[in-house]
Amino acid sequence: MQDFWFYGELGLFHVLDLQGYDHVLFLIALALPFGFRQWKKLLALATLFTIAHCLSLGLAAFGIISVDAAIVEFLIPVTIFLTALFNLFRNLGEQVELAFRVHLFSTGLFGLIHGLGFSNYFRMLMSGSSEKAIPLLGFAAGIELAQVLVLCMVLSVSLLALDLLGVRKKAYLWGISILILGISAMLAFQAWPA
Repeated sequence: MQDFWFYGELGLFHVLDLQGYDHVLFLIALALPFGFRQWKKLLALATLFTIAHCLSLGLAAFGIISVDAAIVEFLIPVTIFLTALFNLFRNLGEQVELAFRVHLFSTGLFGLIHGLGFSNYFRMLMSGSSEKAIPLLGFAAGIELAQVLVLCMVLSVSLLALDLLGVRKKAYLWGISILILGISAMLAFQAWPA
């Protein structure tokens, strides 16, 4: 049980580390269009992301799949860019349910990619250890706890900005999404596989 808590703490602080802010940036882009009244839709997206994330992390940790780290490090900012871009165009049509299904599909796919990004770090931690299940569960639990904290923070900031300060939703969504587009484009350019 001690391994579970140790790896849980590692997972928690790995997400919340300010030097590795790409995961947090994705979560901000994911949660940005939602408010507390739409918590069920955000929960569906976050749960799907979590399941996909844990699936690819587990498959990679047990050596079932292996992907070049340079490709994954490039694809992670691409997922952030696409999520922020989707925020700009998600309400342009009348196909709200279709748009949400597209959002669900892309979030699941992006969860697989982000899980692969963590798998390289996790494999490095686990090198030489025969027991992988308990550390994997602990690491995944720490990551998911950090994700819930970030999503709650984004919802709280949105509540403050939109409901208490009266910022227009479109200006709020577009302003932050454009900022995320710029940051993620820069990260993708820096991670471009040579």
